[in-house]
Amino acid sequence: MQQNSVNAYTAIQKETLSGRELEASVLSRAGLMLKSVKDNWDAPDRNQKLQDAVKFNQKVWSFFQAELSDPENPLPKNLREDILNLSIFIDKRLFEVMAFPDPEKLAIVIDINFNIASGLRTKPGE
Repeated sequence: MQQNSVNAYTAIQKETLSGRELEASVLSRAGLMLKSVKDNWDAPDRNQKLQDAVKFNQKVWSFFQAELSDPENPLPKNLREDILNLSIFIDKRLFEVMAFPDPEKLAIVIDINFNIASGLRTKPGE
């Protein structure tokens, strides 16, 4: 029952959020998933939660990579390149975390997700 409510809320949220707000929401969720794993590192289900969080983060950043690689993307070329380079760093870090798990390795990805989400929530020109 609770999962149905969450799914309904998520569907409504998707319909009402702008592109920037949706991206910020997804990045925040990705960051929160990693933060939960980091904060509960000794939990018995850590490996599964880590795998789920990493997989979700990889999907999010793969989406950004696809969008930023599109020549029709309206962002300035240098900004697209900077974010693509950041996504490559995140990919490498997530693979490293899966190969050699360490909660401190998650901190930088969490910070990046939250900082970009915060920037997306700021209206241009503010």
